[in-house]
Amino acid sequence: MTLAIYIVVLLALVAIGTPISFALLGCALALMFYLGMNDPQIVVQSMWDGANSFPLLAVPFFMLAGEFMNAGGMTRRIIRLAMAWVGHIPGGLGYVAVIAAVIMASLSGSAAADTAALAAVLLPMMRSAGYDMPRSGGLIASGGIIAPVIPPSIAMILLGVTGQVSIAKLFLAGIVPGILMGIAIMGTWYVVARRDKLAVEPRMSWRVRFTETRKAFWALLLPVVIIGGLKTGFFTPTEAAIIAAWYSLFVGIFVYREIRLANLYGLILAAAKTTAVVMLLVAA
Repeated sequence: MTLAIYIVVLLALVAIGTPISFALLGCALALMFYLGMNDPQIVVQSMWDGANSFPLLAVPFFMLAGEFMNAGGMTRRIIRLAMAWVGHIPGGLGYVAVIAAVIMASLSGSAAADTAALAAVLLPMMRSAGYDMPRSGGLIASGGIIAPVIPPSIAMILLGVTGQVSIAKLFLAGIVPGILMGIAIMGTWYVVARRDKLAVEPRMSWRVRFTETRKAFWALLLPVVIIGGLKTGFFTPTEAAIIAAWYSLFVGIFVYREIRLANLYGLILAAAKTTAVVMLLVAA
């Protein structure tokens, strides 16, 4: 009976457009009143206990790492790297979007951050090349859902904390499925590109390809550091998130030199806002 009430209230709140976190809280309050528990301190204490977890510290740091990567030029260099190697294939910008999505997924673990960064750069290029905009947006969105699968994945961190499962093992288990997702999306795009006869970008010389690879070296090194450290047990997933944030900040300031000290407040604030949304959902 109590489960039925919970489900009915949850569906009703979601149906009227209530955010998921508030819908969960509404269900909890309805169930409390039904059971005769009228102490609001129980809700506050349960929310605090739900968010009070050391492994969950990885969430804000991976969010912060994503902000540093986008502002520091790592995202743009990854896109240029993919463009240099596969941009000349028919529908090449679509392959660039998927390959960049796979690489970005191995850096930040945030689907929203990766998709926003890729869309900001690639959608204008696709529009100029005559690509269908709804289909291009769907392709980038499809590539964005790889981020919760390939490590470091914020969704896997939440799953590991909630289900008491090893986060490091979840990370390692997500590598092959994430790559297969990318291959499947590219296979579908191959059919679309041949059918619609999409535009072809100029072929880059080998010198340009190796130059772009060299420029993206620091961005490509980060997933190697994270996965290698987790595999060898050198650091925990939470420590990996901190290393990712500091690494991306160091590269953005001292290597690519695109992050200024004046930008730090805005980047930290943006990461805090995104983290607040996720953590409120976890707590609820």
